[in-house]
Amino acid sequence: MGTEISVLAPLERIEPAEKAVRALFDDWESALSRFRPESELSRLNARAGRPIAVSSLLYDVVASALAGARATRGAFDPTLLPNLVRLGYDRTFADLPADVSASRRLPFVGGQWHGIRLDSERRRILLPPGAALDVGGVAKGMAVDAALDRIEIELGIGTALVDAGGDLAVRGLPPGQESWQIAIEGTTVPVALRHGALATSGSWRRRWLQGGVQRHHLIDPRTGEPAASGLSSVTVASATCRQAEVGATAVFVLGATEGTALLERHDLAGLLVGSRGIETVGRWPQQQVAA
Repeated sequence: MGTEISVLAPLERIEPAEKAVRALFDDWESALSRFRPESELSRLNARAGRPIAVSSLLYDVVASALAGARATRGAFDPTLLPNLVRLGYDRTFADLPADVSASRRLPFVGGQWHGIRLDSERRRILLPPGAALDVGGVAKGMAVDAALDRIEIELGIGTALVDAGGDLAVRGLPPGQESWQIAIEGTTVPVALRHGALATSGSWRRRWLQGGVQRHHLIDPRTGEPAASGLSSVTVASATCRQAEVGATAVFVLGATEGTALLERHDLAGLLVGSRGIETVGRWPQQQVAA
């Protein structure tokens, strides 16, 4: 997933917690990475146009990605992989050269999620011809949620935090504390998270040059180009990291005005950083300062 995974848990249980979380992320990476030709996701993409039986993991992730696309009216679109490849992001970010080759002559692809068909009884997925999925973001959020479930159910650890490169979720509270104190990169806004999750989407990490033109990985499905919404980062607070991840990506694409409307429509809280400064939306989990 191209990021560092952090686990906070009671000291006496940290070793089994770390082992369980590492194993889960390894399994999800093996199945869902678009950069691994042998992954189940890559095999599904290679068979677009035919119904393919898949694992329960891949089926659930694709179903969640489609639910996110519907909830955001397409602002979150898991079928933008051909556009990322066209823009040069065709390998892991660590392997990208400083300046990739000029734009490939491939057509703009958007909105193909409408044509994906799911067969829950046979657990099969049919991608439209020419479609290809990139589920990295939503899968990362879901993996954070699943990691917390695993260490609570299997290990009995009810107080923990799992952070995957800024996408994080918490269970319980640190001893003697009323909240988890979280720092959001690039801001000084305090966050006091008592439950649930946070996810951040921003353009500062995965940036590259293509023929001298600045690119980033957050694609606007309406244009097929990197989003130019006036935002530099968006953090969303939600009950689950999956929902927070989808929301953060969609708001980044839509911009402050439409993005705020999306958050309000789904009763989500957000922290928007951009040309209008720093704005909070909804019930942002900010530390209350005593008078």
